[in-house]
Amino acid sequence: MEQKDESVKLGTNTFPEGQPLGTAAQGGDRDYSEPPPSPLYEWEEPISWSFYRAGIAEFMATLLFLYILVMTVIGVVQTSDKCSTVGLQGIAWAVGGMIFVLVYCTAGISGGHINPAVTFGLLLARKISLTRAIFYMIMQCLGAICGAGIAKGLEKSGRFEQFGGAANVVQPGYTKGVGLAAEIIGTFVLVYTWIFWVGPFVGAALAALYHQVVIRAIPFKSK
Repeated sequence: MEQKDESVKLGTNTFPEGQPLGTAAQGGDRDYSEPPPSPLYEWEEPISWSFYRAGIAEFMATLLFLYILVMTVIGVVQTSDKCSTVGLQGIAWAVGGMIFVLVYCTAGISGGHINPAVTFGLLLARKISLTRAIFYMIMQCLGAICGAGIAKGLEKSGRFEQFGGAANVVQPGYTKGVGLAAEIIGTFVLVYTWIFWVGPFVGAALAALYHQVVIRAIPFKSK
């Protein structure tokens, strides 16, 4: 009982004042180990099927993403009454929903980048090799071209050209510098936070699957 009271009395004063925060507050001992940086070039990658399968996954994911995005944007901007369509919020939901689904489907195959900016950021962080990064970017660009091409082919009466292929433009009243700053901030948020969205959802799904398939399948003996 005395030991319990002593622990309660200490409370947040367990560490001395001025102690560094984070993992340093634990005396420098981490309960995990950082993976080694990815080499600049891995000779075995171009001769493995998993390398090309990952590229195909990036190609298909980017194709589907661009197709859905272009068609959604054109469907919104072609009408004068935005209330009769999904509106700007619908575009946002389409982008976020497609990113979530596609990353969930491809994370275990290619890492679910679906964006050359994400691939470039992970390359700079030494999480992937230069060979894989270049291959991913090529497949992503090809997928984007094919996705936009399919949307153009399915649109009638030249609406694809009329609305600029749903491409981003700097709106009147804003300078190119403001547009550049918005893209920089948006890409920073995308690259920095996507793992903290995908990771918890995938981890939760795996935990539920593990509980249902493994834990509940074990024949426990009651005492």
